[in-house]
Amino acid sequence: MSAPADIDVRPITEAEYPEWLRAVHVGFLREPAVSEAELDARRSQFEPGRFVGAFDGDRCVATFRSFAQEVTAVGGQAVAADGITAVTVTATHRRRGLLTRMMRQDLAEAKERGDVVATLIAAEYRIYGRYGFGPATTAAEWTVDVPRTGLDPRGPGLSDGGRIDLVDPEDVRKLGPELHDRVRRATPGAVSRGDWLWQLKTGAVRVDPKWTEPFFAVYRAGDGTVEGLLAYEVDDKWGDAKQPLNTASVRSMFASTPSAERALWHYLCSVDWVNQVRSGPRAPDDLLPHLLPDPRAARITTQADWLWVRILDVVRALEARTYDGEGALVLEVVDGAGLAGGRYRLEASPEGASCTTTSASPDLTLDVRELATLWLGDESVERLAALGRVREERAGAGRGADALLRTSRRPWCPDMF
Repeated sequence: MSAPADIDVRPITEAEYPEWLRAVHVGFLREPAVSEAELDARRSQFEPGRFVGAFDGDRCVATFRSFAQEVTAVGGQAVAADGITAVTVTATHRRRGLLTRMMRQDLAEAKERGDVVATLIAAEYRIYGRYGFGPATTAAEWTVDVPRTGLDPRGPGLSDGGRIDLVDPEDVRKLGPELHDRVRRATPGAVSRGDWLWQLKTGAVRVDPKWTEPFFAVYRAGDGTVEGLLAYEVDDKWGDAKQPLNTASVRSMFASTPSAERALWHYLCSVDWVNQVRSGPRAPDDLLPHLLPDPRAARITTQADWLWVRILDVVRALEARTYDGEGALVLEVVDGAGLAGGRYRLEASPEGASCTTTSASPDLTLDVRELATLWLGDESVERLAALGRVREERAGAGRGADALLRTSRRPWCPDMF
């Protein structure tokens, strides 16, 4: 067995990309073999310096990738983020510090680049807190019992002059990016989506041989503006009495207005033969149940953490977001990695915010991972204090911090990466 010091952790070369991708397959328990079609489809993603592998001899036994990303702060400002993905350690090489070496290297480089935060979507909950990440958004999935909704089975009546059209993948690649950009800039926690992902979601590039083209529907307002996009698939299930029992599963749905959201959900619940709809990951306070005459027709079947955030620059992170209330808060931020720790004074109002280092007595002491959990406004300081994860240094500071930091709508990340 190789000692940890004998394992070389370094950025890979383009020639090593096939071996690195094989290790990704192994780490995610997929078939180890990588097809030429997948290699060809993925090669355009390769970026020197941001694909890291751990090598035991010639064999890649751990993988790590980062990429430039933007994440939307409360109020709509996009901040530079270090998006992290493809994190694996082969089962034969666990407990040797390989992930720690890759993560430390990447976060230090992200800090040097000037990224405000790092982001990831965690497959397992217990791994990333030790690197300063905290869960910052939650996702929920609803299952809708269509016959119980109370909707008119003849379909949605669009009284606002809007219309719904089925479109082709080529249309989605033209219409989708601008709409997605509009939606994500109005959605705290949403992240940017590159051109390659649009190609992947519409079949222009294919890495999964089992990929099938979904149905694509767009909602256009009365003036022709595209305000909503829906991608869904439908299974083929029938009962013994020749009754359709099909389920429509949403792959992606985002809308820039509540009317577009309502129209697309009502449309999907009116498709012939569909008697159940699975919503795919949505915001935990999504409008969906209350867009139905009977909200009990929609039940949450999955709810879990989604986007995780790691604060790299406390000052820029806190100044980037907006605040509905007015107040001041002194935070003692503990960061074992030495990237973002310190004592900071936040002064905020609806007109803007400033954050500076200070020697004043702290109101709250918290780890950088807890600050990440609070940054997008989804968590309560008082709740974290009750859990022993935030220490209140001044009586009432938690309540005051909640009045400053929490948001009226919950943040949401519509994308997986």
